[in-house]
Amino acid sequence: METENQKVLIITYYWPPAGGPGVQRWLKFVKYLPDFNITPVVYIPENPTYPIIDEDLLSDVSDKALILRNKITEPYGLAKIFSGNKSRKMSSGIIPHKKKQSFAERLMLWIRGNIFIPDARFLWVKPSIDFLSYYIQKNNIQTVITSGPPHSLHLIGLGLKRRQKINWIADFRDPWTTIGYHKALKLSSYAAKKHKKLESQVLNTADVILVTSNTTKSEFKALTAKPIEVITNGFDVEKTGAQPLDQKFSLAHIGSFLSERNPTILWESISELIAENADFKNDFELKLIGAVSREVLDSIEKQKLTFHLNNMGYVSHSEAIAAQKQSQVLLLIEIDSEDTKSIIPGKLFEYMVSERPILGIGPEGSDFASILKETNTGAFFTYAQKEDLKAKISEHYKAYQNGVLKSHAVGLQRFSRKNLTGDLAAIIRKTAK
Repeated sequence: METENQKVLIITYYWPPAGGPGVQRWLKFVKYLPDFNITPVVYIPENPTYPIIDEDLLSDVSDKALILRNKITEPYGLAKIFSGNKSRKMSSGIIPHKKKQSFAERLMLWIRGNIFIPDARFLWVKPSIDFLSYYIQKNNIQTVITSGPPHSLHLIGLGLKRRQKINWIADFRDPWTTIGYHKALKLSSYAAKKHKKLESQVLNTADVILVTSNTTKSEFKALTAKPIEVITNGFDVEKTGAQPLDQKFSLAHIGSFLSERNPTILWESISELIAENADFKNDFELKLIGAVSREVLDSIEKQKLTFHLNNMGYVSHSEAIAAQKQSQVLLLIEIDSEDTKSIIPGKLFEYMVSERPILGIGPEGSDFASILKETNTGAFFTYAQKEDLKAKISEHYKAYQNGVLKSHAVGLQRFSRKNLTGDLAAIIRKTAK
């Protein structure tokens, strides 16, 4: 029996032409929700300050979605006048190591953490509540979904829930107070308590909490009795098709390479293999695609790997997909911290369908390590397993020399964007009952 069509209001900050990982999750949910008889109404800022632009993603916006726009006042726009490129890097997640921060960078971090609570989009909250309250009433919207970060958007949901009779689903693409960069924000005691209080209000007022990993679910279960559902990120059917493999033995990292995500064991392992094997030295290439911190580049230079480095900078999403299919091995690096065990990078799922083996490095107990193992798409190493990592790179190089380097994935279909949207549609209908 066909289910009745319903409208769902989705409040998100990142939307095409925004680039980067933050846009993908809801762009794809919106793409497939109409297939499940749900019409998405997407509320976005009219004049956002996006750190990364990818015009190609505009073609992926569903023509069945209704788009609402409302003006936003953004402090980052003003900050660019005084700090140039530094505010753009900071808003994209590239935070310099604390020992190398300039006075201006320290000041921006302090303001970001202590004045912009919970984040720099807090000035959009009240105008959005006023704007959307009228829209919800006029258009008989029953379900509202907020997606953060920025977590200010959850405060819009909180305000709407207090004003309107709605079902509210709060989607956490990343955690709030336990995310890695939170500690870098130089929070005062007052600001830290304010963040915790707002987080608690959201978690205990929303009807359903969505998270992307089991670890985040466990953390939130200690803070709320509300239902918590896990829907990971996933992969979509991409347009790039098959790609010719690099002639070089290329190790590629796609996405932002943060200062704290600097795997010195990887650079040391590669440097040693270059010194030990002349063929490896001639064949090796390191590809970095996306924003890269100065600290990471300094570590690469320290190990005398600059000659082998192909630093490509930011490319469009479609170009990134093509590049990962061309690369011999894909690198997935997470910060070595208890706080990052829950992080499952969105690119993992696109990596998994590229048919290229993945080398994962992160903290022990990482959620993404179990996914690599379950799907047979790669190997995982902690920051203490340098010799094991080096041996795996050497093993991959021998397979490359013999022309047989490839991953043999299993059970990937459950991570397809359409299947995951089906899970979301089921939660939406269950919440609305």
